[in-house]
Amino acid sequence: MTGSTIDAQLLDLMLRAGSRWVLWLLLGLSLAAIAVMLERLWFFLGERRPEGQLEEALEAMRHKGAAAALGALEGAASMDAAVARACLHHAGDGADAAAEHLVATLETERLRFERGLAFLGTLGSNAPFVGLFGTVLGIIRAFHDLATSQAQGTQAVMAGIAEALVATGVGLLVALPAVAAYNALTRHVESSASSATALGHRVLGLLKAAPGERPAVS
Repeated sequence: MTGSTIDAQLLDLMLRAGSRWVLWLLLGLSLAAIAVMLERLWFFLGERRPEGQLEEALEAMRHKGAAAALGALEGAASMDAAVARACLHHAGDGADAAAEHLVATLETERLRFERGLAFLGTLGSNAPFVGLFGTVLGIIRAFHDLATSQAQGTQAVMAGIAEALVATGVGLLVALPAVAAYNALTRHVESSASSATALGHRVLGLLKAAPGERPAVS
């Protein structure tokens, strides 16, 4: 197969494809991004930091021990509560063991909180390039139409190029909200992780102040 034949086949493929399928692809990706954003917002609303319960648990830890602190955390679903519970459950193993469980639980919780964010970040970075690819396909088709139909003149090619540029605009329109959501949600995850780490160290400090504490938990 000669090079000219390959070029002709590639050109025919691009002309057949056009840029319309790129617009449908971007539309599908934008709907997926909206679904991820809504799911994450709903998730974070359910994982709000229970300030009152956390302070109550720390007070119970100071005065009544780890078992009472665990009881005070019952029903709390935040990253802070998960880290505190991990430390308290292993209080009887010593502060060093509890610290290891703090790190492990924190990493597990981060993965749970970051689910779907990679998709938003990838979409925000690449949607403009997908739109640009659609624009290139549209321009190729517009110039091909001009070459095969001189009667239509420059008006036809200009209309085709304008239509092709829509793909770039749609790509940017999809990318901007995805990037904004990714940055905001990532910041929230980092803030939650920092807060959980601080709380975990407060619990460890209380465990070190009362060595040998073993919570009465099943």
